[in-house]
Amino acid sequence: MAAQSRLALASERLEPIMDELKSRAMTLGINGYMGYRRNYALIQRILQVSYFAFIIGSTYRGLNPKPKKRATPSKAGDGLQKSTGSGEKGERGVERTKQAVNEDAGSADMSAPSSGRGKRGAKGRGPRVEVDAKFFEQLRRIMRIIIPSWTSKEAMLLAGHSIFLVLRTMLSLYVADLDGRIVSALVRAQTRKFLLGILWWMTVALPATYCNAMIEFLQSKLALSYRTRLTQQVHEAYLSDDTYYQLGNLDDRIRNADQLITVDIQKFSTALAALYSNIAKPILDVSLYNYQLSRNVGAEGLIIINILVQGSAALLRAATPPFGSYAATAQKLEGEFRWAHSRLIENNEEVALYRGQQSEKNAIERSYFSLIKHINRISKIRIGHGMVEEGIIKWLWGSLGLVICSIPVFVKLPGMGGRGSDMGSRTEAFVTNRRLLLSASDAFGRIVSSYKELSEMAGYTARVSSLLDTMDEVKASRFEKKLVSSAGTEENAAVLRGRGRVEESPNIVFEEVPIVSPNGDVLVPKMSFQVTPGEHLLIIGPNGCGKSSLFRILGGLWPVYGGVVKKPKANEFAYIPQRPYLSLGTLRDQIIYPHTVSKMRARGVTDEDLLRHMSIVSIEGLVEREGGWDVQREWRDALSGGDKQRIAMARLFYHKPRYAILDESTSSVTGEVEERMYEHCTELGITLMSVSHRPSIHKYHKKVLQFTGDGRFSFRDLDSKETERRQALQEEKEALEEKLAKLPQMRERLEAIGV
Repeated sequence: MAAQSRLALASERLEPIMDELKSRAMTLGINGYMGYRRNYALIQRILQVSYFAFIIGSTYRGLNPKPKKRATPSKAGDGLQKSTGSGEKGERGVERTKQAVNEDAGSADMSAPSSGRGKRGAKGRGPRVEVDAKFFEQLRRIMRIIIPSWTSKEAMLLAGHSIFLVLRTMLSLYVADLDGRIVSALVRAQTRKFLLGILWWMTVALPATYCNAMIEFLQSKLALSYRTRLTQQVHEAYLSDDTYYQLGNLDDRIRNADQLITVDIQKFSTALAALYSNIAKPILDVSLYNYQLSRNVGAEGLIIINILVQGSAALLRAATPPFGSYAATAQKLEGEFRWAHSRLIENNEEVALYRGQQSEKNAIERSYFSLIKHINRISKIRIGHGMVEEGIIKWLWGSLGLVICSIPVFVKLPGMGGRGSDMGSRTEAFVTNRRLLLSASDAFGRIVSSYKELSEMAGYTARVSSLLDTMDEVKASRFEKKLVSSAGTEENAAVLRGRGRVEESPNIVFEEVPIVSPNGDVLVPKMSFQVTPGEHLLIIGPNGCGKSSLFRILGGLWPVYGGVVKKPKANEFAYIPQRPYLSLGTLRDQIIYPHTVSKMRARGVTDEDLLRHMSIVSIEGLVEREGGWDVQREWRDALSGGDKQRIAMARLFYHKPRYAILDESTSSVTGEVEERMYEHCTELGITLMSVSHRPSIHKYHKKVLQFTGDGRFSFRDLDSKETERRQALQEEKEALEEKLAKLPQMRERLEAIGV
């Protein structure tokens, strides 16, 4: 009882205090509400400014993400050579080796990142492609190429595109307001206003359709201009300084450069042009539509709803798979599938002779089904992602939109109609706000969806950027190449760490130069010899001993890992292989390649001069037989092997270089033609370096460089007696072979006589 008395006494004492607190709270609430009403316009302005500052800040942070911390790279291992040097450009050599790439079918193309989460793909194929600081760094570099200045054609197209995007948004705002007025007139049964609204609706259709058509046109023009700029830049780098050769032979990072140049650049350009419209337009729409909505329904509700939308959008982004990695892997697998077909076309004769079509079919189908399996996997992933995306964007955001549209109906806002408004006013407000909200929701949905497109474009960007980066590395003579196992020995490793020097000289001089292939195979540890003008050099030795490697070093195609190479300029060399290259073009173009007709005329050379060159090797009849100088054919198919070699000889006579490398270049012609070719080259002052197994050509040479095949060589004068002895032995060999060929016929005759 005493306790109850004390509680009652305390309650009586607290009651006045609670009443006073309630009174003060009510007073503060009323004063706050009145202050809110008095300063409603200022508060709305502050909220609007804060909201749009938040949008701008979020957009900026989204487009400029902070770089992620990278894991410390592991120590280098054996297997992949990273070399530096320049041949004619400076020193060459090997800096270091690093971890070998995976030896599966896809690992050679390091330019194409693969799918998967984390720092490596699911199968270890490469790093994951993300929309991160690295992506934007790569994109900015490419943007500087495709939009070189603010006054460029691309910048003007982009400005025009932006103007039409703004005009379309302004027209959409007007159409939303017009739609509300038309429905209001319909509800109020105001015939005149309704018909006038329909008339304005049809009038607005003219500029609206023109804007839409121009946006699509300018987007396609932008994509084409981007592709043109980027392709020209890539061609400039790829087709200069032997980059196309070095990329395919001295480096393993890019295996299918043709697909990167022809397909990936086109896809990147198209995606970039579309992405600008898909991001810039929605951001502008969201800003303007939300601004208009904030004026119609108040900024408070709009901000609350947008917080919920931003949260759901963050959830959607978190649930978005790495489509950029998937796109990069798909492009890589497309390239491997195409490469498998190109490889078959390139080696079709050998495959046909071996009857290897089933084996090649298996290889091609493996690459195809790898591509299909990956595409099917992406399609299945898109099902779940599409359901989540539609559920959030269409249904969740749609319900939130209805809540916003109901605010002016159920809540009377300062300066706006509310419960007391008539049916027509409420209908007009609802329809206008509903249309604005649908447009804003659609724009925001496109912003969220564009993250997926941005992720896919990150894959294209990574591939194009890898091509540009690798070409820059190759031009600086920094190569990455898979090494042979013998490169790990202490002796060979010492050779690979060396650096050579290239100097200009009228003579060809090798001073302790190792002959090393790009994969680290040391063919000759040190080679020294000298060739002066007029001293024809014969090079002999077994296959794989280093003869062709020597020519590639002379041509500046392969690195020099030690010693000194002295030689004339590259344009004073000519190279004639066993199967000469015939270009696309006319018959005349085959003789003067790589010169043009105008350059030929500037040198004072006429068609009659070319005909004389051809007559020396007995192919002057080709001009009449094929239909004249200007006829165009696929010459590699139209001419026989002997005719191709004679064309190459006539080409040599036309250019008259200081030195010529003949690599089995007379194997398909008669001895008479071969003799005339060597004699005429001597008359023209061309010093020949010949590789041939024919003893008949020994008499035209003064020096011989002989490879033994075990890393050793000998360089000596070619003795005339030795030449005569070899010639006699060759003639005896041919006579014996002819008799042996007749032996079966003699046996048949002998058996016939015995019967």
